[in-house]
Amino acid sequence: MKLGFFIQPVHPPARPYADVLREDREAVILADRLGYREAFIGEHLVDSAETITSCLAFIANLADACPSITFGTGVLPLANYHPAMAAAQVAMVDHLVQGRFVLGFGPGVPGDAEAIGDTSADRNRKSQEAIEHILRIWSDADFFRTVMARTYNPEIGVGMAIRPLQRPHPPIAITSIRPGGAGPRAAGSRGWSGISATYVTSHVVRAHVDGYLEGRRSAGLSADASGWRVARSIFVADDGGTARRYGGQDFYFHVMRTKLARGGAQEVMGDKPLVIAGTPESVADQILAFREEVGPFGTLLYTGHDWADPVLARRSMDLMANEVMPRISRELPA
Repeated sequence: MKLGFFIQPVHPPARPYADVLREDREAVILADRLGYREAFIGEHLVDSAETITSCLAFIANLADACPSITFGTGVLPLANYHPAMAAAQVAMVDHLVQGRFVLGFGPGVPGDAEAIGDTSADRNRKSQEAIEHILRIWSDADFFRTVMARTYNPEIGVGMAIRPLQRPHPPIAITSIRPGGAGPRAAGSRGWSGISATYVTSHVVRAHVDGYLEGRRSAGLSADASGWRVARSIFVADDGGTARRYGGQDFYFHVMRTKLARGGAQEVMGDKPLVIAGTPESVADQILAFREEVGPFGTLLYTGHDWADPVLARRSMDLMANEVMPRISRELPA
């Protein structure tokens, strides 16, 4: 099981915007230095708590500061973009980070849809159509001759789509929150990967992993869950008392419960605590028990939250990488 980072930066809205952007950036840089394998970045257009308004711009800003980590969009809301615009921007970022990039996509959130006047569209269907359109742009050299007949001029480059560094395209991922959603199975059948959201309970994660494996088997692929990622809220401290007192995730779960309730999806959170917290030994044991409950998966995404105490937040990420994961590796079969 690999260790990654997922930043869904829910900050108290009263905090200065420049401060939270600086903190989020510092968290990803720290993850890179500590050896986290991936960093997925969220995006919201109109949300003063989840304040990264462009995951692609944020990733581009980190390209030179993070020489090792693989970046992912978590997610790029394709229903908000024209496919040609998304294809061009993703291709550029893939080059800026030297191919260390995963394209996570989804329909986006209701607030963003309202902000751009797109509340009547089937945004799931729109996102699926957009990804197919993007893949055609990247794969069919003649595509733009049909849609840019007036200006197409290959001699000077006009109408020629920029292609990603990774060929035929970057790895693709979806996110999922509902246990019966079609996304995990569809991702598995196409050889894509996926992510279970931080705030969903274990039976939802189990359904995602099972659906993903079912999709892979239906397409004649190996029943291998290494392409599935699970995001969790984790806090590691040197002593149990500190772990119990730290409240860095409290506001996050208040926000998510409110949003899910408004969308009629609060049941995905369940009643059990969704935070894994304690000493390195305790956290390792909890993660192993969680994995036993939901089944094997490829990557555990440590979710970045507001740094209520920056020293403890940094220490938690350090302990996770250098003490918890080695303990887990010793326990898991090769």
